[in-house]
Amino acid sequence: MTQASILVARAIFPEVLEMLSQHFQVESNQSDEVLSAEVLKQKMHGKVGALTTGSERIDAALLQANPQLKIVANMAVGFNNFDVPAMTAAGVLATNTPDVLTETTADFGFGLLMATARRMTESEHYLRKGLWTKWSYDMFAGAEVHGSTLGILGMGRIGQGIAKRAAHGFGMRVIYHNRSRLSTDLETACKATYVGKEELLRTADHVMLVVPYSAESHHTIGAKELSCMKPSATLVNIARGGIVDDAALALALKNKQIAAAGLDVFEGEPALHSALLNVPNVVLTPHIASSTIQTRMAMAKLAADNLIEFLSKGKALTPLNQVTGK
Repeated sequence: MTQASILVARAIFPEVLEMLSQHFQVESNQSDEVLSAEVLKQKMHGKVGALTTGSERIDAALLQANPQLKIVANMAVGFNNFDVPAMTAAGVLATNTPDVLTETTADFGFGLLMATARRMTESEHYLRKGLWTKWSYDMFAGAEVHGSTLGILGMGRIGQGIAKRAAHGFGMRVIYHNRSRLSTDLETACKATYVGKEELLRTADHVMLVVPYSAESHHTIGAKELSCMKPSATLVNIARGGIVDDAALALALKNKQIAAAGLDVFEGEPALHSALLNVPNVVLTPHIASSTIQTRMAMAKLAADNLIEFLSKGKALTPLNQVTGK
């Protein structure tokens, strides 16, 4: 019996490729070349499934050119690279990898908050340049983390994980804004209080963004929102590029409108707004919030399991849409 063919669009763990090869004919990309839209469309020919990352756009044009496609499994919790309505209309299942990265990403988010508030990157650059010649009472004096107010925009699994770290570990007052309010039990577990978005921006000492990307959440934080924040406040984005207007943020940082920012995601990444490279009061990381070996392995295995389960049994583990069988 001929095995079904799938595409693995980017380099992944060899163990996961071996796991997939036991079920499918696998075309892999271990050279890790980022495929153009046209090349991706061509490589999808004859494939019934694909394992993708956030860099591969699955849209109507690709789907129209590949009517045999049945499932695309994203190795990420975010899926703004998927046109889910177009996939549903084409009868193609979309899956992601929630839960397995929650705690790792929450760890990183809180770490990025601390690095931002305490000016760790800025002071390291100073040290590396050989500029440290004496102690001074206010050298790289940053903002308090413990006992301060953390405002979280987006209170899903990761937001809740950050809230628990803040409230239980650092005695922070946690306020949050979300599309829907959490249950009383979850609010109690997180020691979090629901507030309006404007109140959050006005009162938080640190603002953490954990909002999923959509057309509605594009530029959730822009010039207007930045003007509402305290001059001493910090902003941390571990959500998605496009949630923040990076040009407006760079200007706000330059003008000391807010104290500092920590960014793991960017508009148009891997490119980023050049002005962000010219302000000292920002911590920049290349979208690595979920990047530990154990977590990335778990993400890859879950994406692979979604392909195996759906193509062999007709039911994926973490579907994003509902489709009828092809």
